[in-house]
Amino acid sequence: MKPGRSGGPPARQIAAGGKKPATRRAEPLSPATQQELVALFNAGRHAELEDRAGQLLEQHPGSGFAWKVLGAALLIQKKNALATLQKAARLLPEDVETQSNLGNALMAAGRLDEAVASYRRALAGRPEYAEAHNNLGSAQRSLGQFDAAVASFRRALEIRPDFAVAHANLGNALKDQGQPAAAVTALRRAIELRPDNANAHNSLGSALMATGQVDAAIASYRRALELNPAFAEAHHNLGIALYELGQPDAAVASYRQALSLQPDYANAHGNLGAALGDLGRLDEAVSCFRRALEIRPDHAETHNNLGNVLKDLGQLDAAVACYRRALELRPGNFEMHSNLLFALSFLADQPAAARLVAARHYGRQVAERARPYVQWDNVPDPDRRLRVGLVSGDLRYHPVGHFVVGVLTTMASVAGGSIEFFGYPTHPRSDHLTDRIRASCAGWHSAVGHSDESLAKRIRDDGIDILIDLAGHTACNRLPLFAWKPAPVQATWLGYLGTTGVAAIDYLIADALTLPQADAANFSESICYLPESYLCFTPPAGDTAVSPLPALRNGQITFGSFNNLTKMNDAVVGLWARVLHAVPDSRLLLKAKQLREESVRLGVADRFARHGIDAGRLILKPQAPRSQYLAPYAEVDIALDPFPYPGITTTVESLWMGVPVLTLAGTHFQSRQGVGLLTNAGLPDWIATDADDYVARAARHAADRQGLAAKRQGLRRALLDSPMFDAARFGAHFEAALRGIWAKWCSDQQGRDAAANS
Repeated sequence: MKPGRSGGPPARQIAAGGKKPATRRAEPLSPATQQELVALFNAGRHAELEDRAGQLLEQHPGSGFAWKVLGAALLIQKKNALATLQKAARLLPEDVETQSNLGNALMAAGRLDEAVASYRRALAGRPEYAEAHNNLGSAQRSLGQFDAAVASFRRALEIRPDFAVAHANLGNALKDQGQPAAAVTALRRAIELRPDNANAHNSLGSALMATGQVDAAIASYRRALELNPAFAEAHHNLGIALYELGQPDAAVASYRQALSLQPDYANAHGNLGAALGDLGRLDEAVSCFRRALEIRPDHAETHNNLGNVLKDLGQLDAAVACYRRALELRPGNFEMHSNLLFALSFLADQPAAARLVAARHYGRQVAERARPYVQWDNVPDPDRRLRVGLVSGDLRYHPVGHFVVGVLTTMASVAGGSIEFFGYPTHPRSDHLTDRIRASCAGWHSAVGHSDESLAKRIRDDGIDILIDLAGHTACNRLPLFAWKPAPVQATWLGYLGTTGVAAIDYLIADALTLPQADAANFSESICYLPESYLCFTPPAGDTAVSPLPALRNGQITFGSFNNLTKMNDAVVGLWARVLHAVPDSRLLLKAKQLREESVRLGVADRFARHGIDAGRLILKPQAPRSQYLAPYAEVDIALDPFPYPGITTTVESLWMGVPVLTLAGTHFQSRQGVGLLTNAGLPDWIATDADDYVARAARHAADRQGLAAKRQGLRRALLDSPMFDAARFGAHFEAALRGIWAKWCSDQQGRDAAANS
């Protein structure tokens, strides 16, 4: 969810005199009385002004000026002034201040189109009325007319360059318009003029967030709170910034502070839910989202975020329903659409062809919003040095970051290498792994805060030959950027196990083990095949030793899975229960972030109980601290792979710790990840062809404990010798593949040029 808008209130002014009323009922007050009322207003004695104007109206009910000042006094006190100002406008139809203030009252009543008309009447009478231009801009902004709002605020500032509120409002409108850098400039100017404006500091924080300057945003929010400790929106926005920095506990505290000040703050309830979900407190998160929806039932972002938590809880059908509802409310929101597509990939009954149809629908929507390049300045020379761009939110401590760092480091170390990489991180967070990846790149430009159009121009200006997406439909993706076609050749690799549906992405990089030719028809991209493996792993940090086989110590087989529980659909539970029945006295150890919740643990036990598995045979553990995350493998003899969404990182980590993994071979890319990993690791006997074969292999391997013990001690060495860990070998294959798709573009380009010149 995004921070709420902020800015100064519309100006409310009164002045003595003015044009004579056009009605005979008008009863002008004496100049002295008018000056008395103006003095009360200017002194800020608005309650007294309200009383005094009321008294005068008892004596002079037709006094337009008295109605005017009463309306202004009510407005400034945030009271309902609409009827009062409508009366004043009837008596003083040509009074520009009355028309402007009537616009303010109409704004407060939500009657935006009428407010715009009222401001325009004021400006017809006084074109140089800066306050009315500013107020008109506020109404236009509320109507979503951001270009018109920016023009109105700029006109106000032409008339009054030192108009602090107009600078602040211009900044907010520029941010709405997708120009956060320009918004920062405008808001800084507003603060120069009024350093004590808490609203402007809060708005500056929001603009800085949009440019990826999270630390600076936090400083702005804290300054706003120094000026106004009871500023609920600034507490809430501070929570958003802290969450972006990876401090969910601190974010929770800020959100709770906002809610203590404003209990019905729907956005704060929703963002509190997001932070609690990140902390694994899923039940609390669901409660927060449901409370937010009680307050704002049609808030698309909250439906989307509720879907994220329900997905983590394994309630996939409910999650999909939430995403669909969010898209009904915000049909053009690409992030929500990606979340829906990602959730569908976990469903066992979702055919690959249906996923392609859904992805192509997404692709058509992003294409409609893009203005793609059709010509590039890239020299079509197949042998020259290539410039390859990487777009990802995961160029940090994340599985994707661990996959690419070894490859990039190795390829960058080759003297006179023929490929140079450019990073375009889409997440503001960075860490030591980011530093290692960045050191292997020739260029590095944050994508945070850049529109698709401006980022496409940046990539084009960098002369990128091949642009690679590393996210697909996962978090922080920038797939809509690819619809702009900023590079002549575009590909997707590594981060997502399905088609993107984006027609402007030319290739998906895979291998023949994981993506058979028969499955290629289920992709909008052409398949670029790497030999052996499309994945290359970096050895896990630390020196966690391989333990002896636990079954030799405790006398019973312990199966295990450390995958996200979202992958454990009902078909997986049923098959794993059959495995436990086939191996008497065996146990199943599950480790996942969701298992810190008692409700989740009880739910898992209940699901297995339906298949006759007693809760005593289940060992349920929450995620271990990062420093100890490999240690629990010492308790597992055999790992079980889920389906149709198998493990990748968890599978490699399991093999690294000497624990072989039993996988079920599927027919399409996502479901065949285990096939590729185990084949390359030299473990074809651990690939089952169907459910019955899965159970039979589990029982056979479990019975051979000496064989398991020997395999356990040799797996790490075998893994290091495999194609999956040989970065130099993989780098050569990867470079050859990139060179091949580049050569094809060069050939096509040269063919088109020849045809044009013939």
